[in-house]
Amino acid sequence: MGELRLIYGTMAAGKSTMALQLAWQLAKGHHAVSLWTFGDRSGDSFVTSRIGVTAPATAVRPGADLSKACAELVGDGVSVLIIDEVQFATTEQIDQLALLVDEHDMDVHCFGLGADFLLEPFAGTSRLFAIADFVTELPLAAYCWCGRRGRCNARVSDGVVQRAGGQHLVGDTSGDISYQVLCRRHYHAGQLG
Repeated sequence: MGELRLIYGTMAAGKSTMALQLAWQLAKGHHAVSLWTFGDRSGDSFVTSRIGVTAPATAVRPGADLSKACAELVGDGVSVLIIDEVQFATTEQIDQLALLVDEHDMDVHCFGLGADFLLEPFAGTSRLFAIADFVTELPLAAYCWCGRRGRCNARVSDGVVQRAGGQHLVGDTSGDISYQVLCRRHYHAGQLG
């Protein structure tokens, strides 16, 4: 019986690293594994982690119809699908992934952020919170500069926590825009430490 799983956390909590480790372990155990990403920081068809681990992946465009790609997975005998950056998926795409589980007994492991820099849920993870068989927060936590557990992915521009802007900004940022994990207190106060 297949399962639909969501594994979520803040930025720098190790989501991509765990996705890559899971893909490697399952492949070594002779499972037919496929690795997808809805928008890797590299901008290419890879899943990359900040600690330097990388693997080729199928880049999936948010909003694209997944029917053909899902049929190819089934035709190729894939038993496990691992997806990184699932927060960028649409509700419809998550429902298509659920069909892989329900109709083809495929295991689908989804890794992503729970909320954006405005503390609003992403469509992909919101749908997974509602329908996934298992939802797990990563045990590795990112911490605020004060030592508290970081719960908020703050977008910072010119040293100021941003309170408006588009939800989607993919990639490791540099220059004027960056991200910093903050506790709720320092996120709301806008204090970067």
